[in-house]
Amino acid sequence: MSDEIQVEGEELPHLLLVDDDATFTRVMARAMSRRGFRVSTAGSAEEGLALAQADIPEFAALDLKMDGDSGLVLLPKLLELDPDMRVVILTGYSSIATAVEAIKRGACNYLCKPADADDVLASLLSQHSDLDTLVPENPMSVDRLQWEHIQRVLTEHEGNISATARALGMHRRTLQRKLQKRPVRR
Repeated sequence: MSDEIQVEGEELPHLLLVDDDATFTRVMARAMSRRGFRVSTAGSAEEGLALAQADIPEFAALDLKMDGDSGLVLLPKLLELDPDMRVVILTGYSSIATAVEAIKRGACNYLCKPADADDVLASLLSQHSDLDTLVPENPMSVDRLQWEHIQRVLTEHEGNISATARALGMHRRTLQRKLQKRPVRR
């Protein structure tokens, strides 16, 4: 027996879930289905865009960093299909720069992983994002400030590591090493 609630003749709201982590995608899709969504899943931005063009969703949850295009690149393309689409950006590598950029590009919210289905649902259904909650009250460490600066410059260069390294005056391999590390604690 399904937990889904559907009024006869009324279609379930459609959620597009785009993430390159297959396990996360499978678990989240199952949980969101139980919460009354018809869920489509994709493992890349390109696959997600193709699914959205075939069947435009009302909601989307996009991973920020994936092989190929990022969720930030996919976000405006989805909003071109439906400007009223509610989109949440999910990431394991949060930074203020990417959070602000996601909101500027039209995301209704930005969530740090691990996020559960209730977090995603609340973010999708919230009426507005609150950028003040993305900025901490306590000051950041110097290492965290460096991380944030790198993320901001990387976002400005649309994820191009070579261009970002040039802009930062740093060797490309050094930048790649820094990006492979988890975000520094505040």
